[in-house]
Amino acid sequence: MRVRRRAIDIFREAVALTIATLFPIMNPFSTAPLFMSLTAGLDARTRNRTALSACLYAFAILVVFLLLGAAIIDFFGISVPGIRVAGGLIISVLGFRMLFPTAPANSSQASSAPELEIAFTPLAMPSLAGPGSISVVVTAASQIRSNHPEQYVLIYAGVILGMAGTLLTAFFILRAASSMARILGPSGLDALTRIFGFILIAIGMQFLLVGISDFFALNHA
Repeated sequence: MRVRRRAIDIFREAVALTIATLFPIMNPFSTAPLFMSLTAGLDARTRNRTALSACLYAFAILVVFLLLGAAIIDFFGISVPGIRVAGGLIISVLGFRMLFPTAPANSSQASSAPELEIAFTPLAMPSLAGPGSISVVVTAASQIRSNHPEQYVLIYAGVILGMAGTLLTAFFILRAASSMARILGPSGLDALTRIFGFILIAIGMQFLLVGISDFFALNHA
């Protein structure tokens, strides 16, 4: 009974950590304006199908990088502290960019572009499943796996479920993008992006500090 309860706790930890770190860096709120501009000339049904396709593509990309990332880590012998430091740096840089944005890039693309092209790029990659999201997935899985190596399959199942939950939320946000933009306005979307940027910086610093601490602990053991 105790072993089963511990396994459930580990699974919940994997799901919660994945969602808590992946959602801010994925930030579907910042993808919403791009989605609206790309699908401006499409009907509601096609917009919803495009949003679903983008989230499915992003999920597939993250799963592939999760599995291949673990293989690459084992092949090259990269340490968990190194992964945490690298992931923390990437997350922090992206957080600073969100908190202190530069001039917005020109995202005015032809709304007549093929639906598949819009869904995969730029919506799925790099907007939803960009370098930061990939780094979060690999880093979070490695962090939990290092604490519970005996629950390898359970941890990865939790991470995948966390990714699915995050992208499901992103799908509903993209579906409601038009209504949300009218309610929040440009200032509201900008404020949400900056808030998520600050959260990302805090998460990145935590990854960085834990990685440095573990590195010195391993080398002075």
